[in-house]
Amino acid sequence: MPLETFLLFAPACFAINMAFGPNNLLSLTNAARIGVAPAILAAAGRIVSFAAMIAIAGVGLGAVLAASETVFTLVKYAGAAYLVWIGINLIRAGAPLMREEPGVPRASLRKLTLQELWVAAGNPKAILVFTAFFPQFVDPTSYALSFTILGATFLAFETVAIVVYSFIGAKLGRYMRDGRALKWFNRTSGAMMIGFGVMLMFTRRPAA
Repeated sequence: MPLETFLLFAPACFAINMAFGPNNLLSLTNAARIGVAPAILAAAGRIVSFAAMIAIAGVGLGAVLAASETVFTLVKYAGAAYLVWIGINLIRAGAPLMREEPGVPRASLRKLTLQELWVAAGNPKAILVFTAFFPQFVDPTSYALSFTILGATFLAFETVAIVVYSFIGAKLGRYMRDGRALKWFNRTSGAMMIGFGVMLMFTRRPAA
């Protein structure tokens, strides 16, 4: 891949990774509730999900999925419903879920990891990034290598976003020690998650 092509791709990709969306909101919320390290570990689910999407797009199946109105709609509504469900649970949880204990039970960490995985997998816009955005920078003479480089770069930048949002969330969590503040943080995070779910329901598949 020519260096000039990569230098065009990198900043655009980084902007996509750093955009405030459902997964980055999860990292922020989880870090405020349970700390930086568990939030970052839980986000491994997101990395696995995106890596699978990149692999699917790399072998050409992503274009088929992106072009299918039925598949796109099913993924869209399933993802939107899941985001709304998470949001409602956050709102109903109130303060008790926020930093009750210094550690996180393994079962809870597993649950948060799966949550990250399914939020990423339930967003059809992600597969469109890999099928519409990536090909603009792929080197046709070295397709496999260039696509791998693009995918690895995306995942590296996604890891940076995870760390950044986790530290921001932890910082916010330190300012919310009383139950009232923690309750409102949960409610705000839940409302934002529901908002992302509603927006996802109105996402349209780009015309072929």
